Amino acid sequence: MAEILRKLVSNEALRSMQDKLESWLREYNTNSCDQNLNQCLELIEQVAKVQGQLFGILTTTAQEGGHYDGVEIIKSRLLPWLEASFTAASLGKPVDSRVPSLQDTFDKERQKESGVRERDIQQLDFELNSTRNQLNQVQDDLGATEKTLEETKNRSAISLLAAEEEINQLKKQLKSLQAQEDARHRNSQHRSSEHRRSEQRKSEPRGSEPRGAEKRSKDPRSMEVISDYEKQLRTLKDEIAALSAEKSALQGRSTRSRSPSPAPHSRSQSRSQSRSQSRSQSRSQSRSRSRSASPSTAVAKIRSPSPNRAKLSSVARKAALLSRFGDAYSQARLDAQCLLRRCVDKAETVQRIIYIAAVEAFHVAKMAFRHFKIRVRKSLTPSYVESNDFEDAVSDYIICHLDLYDSQSSVNDVIRAMNVNPKISFPPEADFCLLSNFIQEICCIAFAMQTLEPPLDIAFGADGEVFNDCKYRRSYDSDFTAPLVLYHIWPALMENDNVIMKGEAVTKRGAFVRGIQCDL
Repeated sequence: MAEILRKLVSNEALRSMQDKLESWLREYNTNSCDQNLNQCLELIEQVAKVQGQLFGILTTTAQEGGHYDGVEIIKSRLLPWLEASFTAASLGKPVDSRVPSLQDTFDKERQKESGVRERDIQQLDFELNSTRNQLNQVQDDLGATEKTLEETKNRSAISLLAAEEEINQLKKQLKSLQAQEDARHRNSQHRSSEHRRSEQRKSEPRGSEPRGAEKRSKDPRSMEVISDYEKQLRTLKDEIAALSAEKSALQGRSTRSRSPSPAPHSRSQSRSQSRSQSRSQSRSQSRSRSRSASPSTAVAKIRSPSPNRAKLSSVARKAALLSRFGDAYSQARLDAQCLLRRCVDKAETVQRIIYIAAVEAFHVAKMAFRHFKIRVRKSLTPSYVESNDFEDAVSDYIICHLDLYDSQSSVNDVIRAMNVNPKISFPPEADFCLLSNFIQEICCIAFAMQTLEPPLDIAFGADGEVFNDCKYRRSYDSDFTAPLVLYHIWPALMENDNVIMKGEAVTKRGAFVRGIQCDL
């Protein structure tokens, strides 16, 4: 190739071509037509020879580049030029000098590629920003979950401390009551012995008539004093029995909370056994008390002389009920789900059934508590006609006789209400008697929560409502960008207008439409 190029450079044809063009220009008007044509053809022949040499160089250079080198240049520059030349020649038009060059073609291709790249970069930036937003939201949810966990830990620690404090207080009260009982027992024995001596002295025919009259006037008073002391002695014995039962129950709770996390099944079994034992003990004590005295005297016996006992007991009972409510969510609810999944395939239906069972259990238990309180008022009214502590006596009686609550009747009422509820299919897909244990536990918790001051209740929830982050947590399968609640999994626990424990809900897009369909 270099040799051909050297020959082309050394050839004087190109130099002479310029001279011929200039002479032809000077002689064009004087020459004839044949002479002008001859000169034009000579120039064409010289140009054709030069083009032939240049095409030979092009061929050699392309062969030296291999199979693929130079293809883009030939396509972008040579072929468009040949196309424009042949087209102009066939149409009889002069060759357009505005044929796109290689640089112009490269610039256009670069502009196209840059535009495509910019669009791709913008798309990638948008996806990256959306991913970052999702990551930030997940991190925020994780932080909120950690805060909730810390709050739960703190609440459980506070409840444990309150239980320990109440245990210590009860121990002190038990010791003081035992000491008082021993002292009163000794005093009663001493006075009974003195009474016997006085009777013996009275039986002897000694002394004058005024002295005998004085003794006869003092005998009824001494008998009244003795009967009062005997009543106080029985009261103290009943108080000691009640305090010992309460102490054993609190010690059982504290040992369960301090034990190193047993298996869920064994923990539920031990909890149920301890509850059944405590209930059986309380039933036996209440039966013995009911045989020995009326409801009014029972209330008088149960009440403690300490003014701080009611407040401390209320705090401890609240902590224990919150712990039971949390256990019902974490353990009893899952056990109920396992039972229902044998009969119902859809997980959504199972969760709806359990939520409605909990809500109905609270409603029925609150109604049963009202009726129970009315009966207690009627039974205690004759004993507290002119007393200012009537409401306290009613509350103390209900607290000490929670075992008299007929939970099985409430379970039957809840099942009847669930059987006609259209949100969980009518007729029902499963026998709701499978949930009897779960419903009974929720009814007992709700009934006991009504004895607190102020009482605890669950929050109202409706399908399609706006999701409230203060009341509910989103489930793991929820759409975290959806603003509406599709359905609820567990109710939130409220104290007046304050949230004590959060519930759980499922949020999805289109929850409002589906909620309307479920209501219809």
